[in-house]
Amino acid sequence: MIVKAPSARKNGTVRAGAEAGTEPIPLRYGDDPYVWACWLYYEDRMTQGDIADIMGISRATVNSYLADARARGIVNISLEPSRLSSLSIAQELKRHFGLHDCLVVPSDDNARPLIDRLGGAAAQALAKLLKSGDTLAVAWGRTVLAIGEQASVPGLQDVTVVQATGGTRASFAYTPELCAAAIASAVDGKLINITAPAVVSTAEVRDMLLRETLIESQFAALAKANKALFGISSLRPNSTIHTSGFFESVSLQQYLAKDAVGVVAGRFIDGQGNPVAGPLDDRTIGISLDRLKAIGLRIAVAGGFDKVPAILAALRGGYVNVLITDAATGRGILNADGVTELDQKLSQRPRLDNTVALPSNFRTHIKKFLNDPDDVVEEMLDGVVKAHAAYIEPIKGSHRALVARTGPRPGKVGLVIGGGTGHEPCFLGYVGKGLADAVAVGNIFSSPPPGTIFQCANAASGGQGVLFVYGNYAGDVMNFEMAAEIAAEHNIEVRTVVTTDDIASSPLEDREGRRGVAGNFFMFKIAGAACDRGLSLDACEAVTRKANARTFTMGVALEPCSLPQTRRHNFEIGPDDIEIGMGIHGEPGVIRERMMSADAITDRIMDRIFSEMKPAAGDRVAVLINSFGATPLMELYILFRRVAQRLSAKDITIEANWVGHYCTSLDMVGASITVLHLDNELTELLHHPCDTAVLRVG
Repeated sequence: MIVKAPSARKNGTVRAGAEAGTEPIPLRYGDDPYVWACWLYYEDRMTQGDIADIMGISRATVNSYLADARARGIVNISLEPSRLSSLSIAQELKRHFGLHDCLVVPSDDNARPLIDRLGGAAAQALAKLLKSGDTLAVAWGRTVLAIGEQASVPGLQDVTVVQATGGTRASFAYTPELCAAAIASAVDGKLINITAPAVVSTAEVRDMLLRETLIESQFAALAKANKALFGISSLRPNSTIHTSGFFESVSLQQYLAKDAVGVVAGRFIDGQGNPVAGPLDDRTIGISLDRLKAIGLRIAVAGGFDKVPAILAALRGGYVNVLITDAATGRGILNADGVTELDQKLSQRPRLDNTVALPSNFRTHIKKFLNDPDDVVEEMLDGVVKAHAAYIEPIKGSHRALVARTGPRPGKVGLVIGGGTGHEPCFLGYVGKGLADAVAVGNIFSSPPPGTIFQCANAASGGQGVLFVYGNYAGDVMNFEMAAEIAAEHNIEVRTVVTTDDIASSPLEDREGRRGVAGNFFMFKIAGAACDRGLSLDACEAVTRKANARTFTMGVALEPCSLPQTRRHNFEIGPDDIEIGMGIHGEPGVIRERMMSADAITDRIMDRIFSEMKPAAGDRVAVLINSFGATPLMELYILFRRVAQRLSAKDITIEANWVGHYCTSLDMVGASITVLHLDNELTELLHHPCDTAVLRVG
């Protein structure tokens, strides 16, 4: 018997038919009072008093039966693995960062939006953390609003809620004013707004406003805050900072160039939590980072794998002493800060006994075909150019900028793709007739620089504009945007499609924050065909965006990859574990599970894809089964077999499929499954001829 924690029935009543003297008990187990008592307590969730009345015995006897049942092994009490994992992660976060407290929400396969789950958890925590007489400083954001919408803390007296930043005239739902008002309503507190803009035009205007008597009094109230509630924003293109338009008066590139990774209460911080100086410093009206750190209880509520660097920075900077997050994010934070023991504990991995001699076949390094590890990228690119000289050639002698010999032509929209090395044959393998016109190449798992990307745009330009297509990673976004600005100065119009097919990397409501992974294969193919057919820049961009919206990828890793410079695994996976939601840069997955069969892994992925794709009988799809580098074709075909079975069961036709190495992560053992949900337009473009070093159609 797996025991569920007992809880009171709704309205405090016993289920109909369970009241003594009304209806007979529906289930009896012979004359065994132990099983009867356990069933009523654990399964029917009755109180011990109710059970005593039904069974005609004393409450003390019921208590004795329940204790004896556990001692005899009749009942085995177990914690759900995901909840046990969350508890362990919370304890480790609290210990590692010296937090006052930590609450970690278990992963639930996106049954509910992550923001709603975090909001609900924080709402419950607020009821325990907030006391009568408190002054609570409240920042703004989608997560903070979700807390206010779900919280209800009755019975408090003399609570003051102060808006932590100035306001805005923006129309989005989570403005500073609305967030503070929602929290104040939830706790029945006095609301004090900051009646000034969060960002003003000049430092002089800021200083003048702060001298106003009303605003002085509001900041005096803010200075009395003994508790603070805030979210943490990343600088990904989908983040609140970008989508709200809150900072549209300045270019965030100025902060990204100084290694900013996140925003806390309207202030930018770097990876170590240090403030990042910029043009907004003297124009921002709101709580300072120093003042925030001086507040006694600082409650941060944030989650999502894309926010790991920002949350880690806030923890390192000391801005947080109560953290509310989700299990996948929490584990990512710990791993990013060098904590690996937790994964071993969760997988019940035995510790290595250093007193025992290691077996003769034990290795500390991975063997690779290398000369000087520091030359690996240049030597690889030299080999690529020599091997595929019929398809590509360097731009101005640089192997980091390659152009198709038969791609660019006057009157055609140019297609430029790019990213770091380590993913071969992506990206450089998809350059040629009918596909990409040029590719910009970075170091291992690193974005190419803006100058290289501009060289590609200039070479690909045929007078009708250039389309950039690349994965959603902060470095790529920053450098491609800078390259687009350079291109504009040279009268080259650039449009951008950022790929976001990795359904495991962010919840559905945060689709724009997802990573671009093996689904790039389909986006490149569709974009290349549209450009080759002579469609306009608007049309090429639109159809590529449609392909991105209809592409779904999820990866699973069995073993980690190793970098050429270290020849060591860049993280660890237990001998009986797998990483679900693996990225293509060697990032750990978003959840760790015990090893399972190929069909079970495939079903796990396809169930998730179907939940978002929502296919109908008669639909057509394209399928990509992609190796992460070290998984052989034998195993990939086993995965494809099950994918085909699942699609056939839903009467979905596989229009085209590819199985092999298409977007790798060095030598990682694992694979990803990508499904492109086709329509007539996408089908035609998918079958459009192309001829590159690794992909030929028609």
